Amino acid sequence: MATESLLAMFPPVRTEQWEHLIRETVPGPDYAAKLIWHPEEGLPVRAYYRAEDLAGLPFLDAIPGAFPYVRGTRSEAGWRIREEIEAVDPEEANRAAIDAVAMGAEEIAFRRARIESASDVALLLANLSEIPIHFGAANQQTVRLLLERLKKRPQASSISADFDPLADLEFSAETIRNTPPGFRPFVIDTGEFHESAAGVIEEVGFALAAAVDFLAEMQDRGLEVDCVADAISFSFPAGPEFFIQIAKLRAFRMVWAHALETFGGTHDHAKAVIHARPSHWDKTVYDRHVNVLRATTEGMSAVLGGADSISIAPLDECCKRPDESSRRLARNTQIILKREALLDRVADPVGGSYLIEVLTNSIATKAWKLFQELEDAGGYRKARAASILSSVLDRRVKAREEAIAGRKRVLTGTNRFANVTEKVADWADVAWMDAMPRVARRFEQLRLRTERYEALNGRSPLIVLAEIGDARMRSARSQFAADFLACAGLASEVRRFDRPEEIGGSDADLIVLCSSDPEYLSIAQELMPVLREQESRSKVVVAGDPETADQLKNLGVVEFIHLRSNAIAVLTTLLQQIGVKE
Repeated sequence: MATESLLAMFPPVRTEQWEHLIRETVPGPDYAAKLIWHPEEGLPVRAYYRAEDLAGLPFLDAIPGAFPYVRGTRSEAGWRIREEIEAVDPEEANRAAIDAVAMGAEEIAFRRARIESASDVALLLANLSEIPIHFGAANQQTVRLLLERLKKRPQASSISADFDPLADLEFSAETIRNTPPGFRPFVIDTGEFHESAAGVIEEVGFALAAAVDFLAEMQDRGLEVDCVADAISFSFPAGPEFFIQIAKLRAFRMVWAHALETFGGTHDHAKAVIHARPSHWDKTVYDRHVNVLRATTEGMSAVLGGADSISIAPLDECCKRPDESSRRLARNTQIILKREALLDRVADPVGGSYLIEVLTNSIATKAWKLFQELEDAGGYRKARAASILSSVLDRRVKAREEAIAGRKRVLTGTNRFANVTEKVADWADVAWMDAMPRVARRFEQLRLRTERYEALNGRSPLIVLAEIGDARMRSARSQFAADFLACAGLASEVRRFDRPEEIGGSDADLIVLCSSDPEYLSIAQELMPVLREQESRSKVVVAGDPETADQLKNLGVVEFIHLRSNAIAVLTTLLQQIGVKE
């Protein structure tokens, strides 16, 4: 059957008709609550988009490899698999790099390699002349040594470093004047913003403001804009919001291209070179294999967003020095995305998606507006010095931490669905765990307290989920309480009781009453005198948030577990109550 005749069977439906049907099912204020997602401030995402939403978008006719590069800076698909080498000794780092290339890496980043002389540079580059190389933690000495090396022996492949271009403007200008083709000594890295809970609008806006500040300073020093642009690359972490992160990279390429154009730069030099790496903030020590899944989805968003190179961290990077097997798994994640999932076959595979195109335009528009506000404040450096950036980030960090603590934002295996039998104290490096900003850390500290208690006392705290009364509510609440307590490494067992006084014989460190709100007061009125009479050590908690909470506290109930609880605060109190001390 021809496509035309098949489509003729389905008459067009106007948006008004869809909306009418939706509002019949989702009335009044529920519409916005249920059908509009707010991943961050100022970025509402609707439940569905249609072709009419693309009307007026200025970049729809753009093609991959063409200005403004919203669809990628190359006409062909693909990205480079970057392997990050942690070795300090140059010879050891070089051996690790050669092994990584043999196993599928297509670009090398020396993150911590010692570079004190030209011979160190020569050792690091040996037998890697065809591979793009990036030098992390670069200082002025590193940049000068690389310039000296490349002048004497040009590298066949590209070389880059991550020196902050705004750190020393005179040095940056001197470097650009002496930079040979193929060397990008500077990186504008948004990692600090991203890990501090900045949204994609702030990430793009701050990165653009920093780059424009640098362009203006270099232009004032007599340097050509195209030469300046060729010396810069950009680094963006990829977070868990899949579609948002795809649109972020597309939006940045577009606003950077337009910004460079306003400075008089040519289109060929307006291609943003972007490296992407999965976020640090959402990685977890407990249930650490989930980090593989997180890194995979974040890596996919970087691929679909058009990153030029991508590195994926080993799953245990957040808790100890990665071993060979975890590094191999991280590398193979990208190889699978490229060679088995075939994500390198199509340039801009999300092009034409109503959602992605609208998100790209929305992020670009709002980020450009933010950039203009920073310009009005005197530019990126002045805005940063005036704490304009930090005030935004402080507010974002607080909101994210509250969402994690309240379990409104889920970290699988940490603040929801925790494996209470998992132990990490014997192998995890606690100092290493604290070296990286991660939102899971406070939950992990509670679980480590529980582990230390168990090791010291030879037993776990005994926690009884006392199901009593309403058959429907008691089960639901015991399941909720078990999941809640597991976030602190507290195992619990369900016991069914017919009468409140029976609960007093459970001899538990912690008793969690699981019933319906109207029944709690009468249960506690019968149970608490029994516990006092027995001089029981048991502490009593209620699973729920009943209207009788004040009366229950007066009877001796120590805490309440419910959907609005701050899990960190409640679990900290409970550990203290049952003797699990810091």
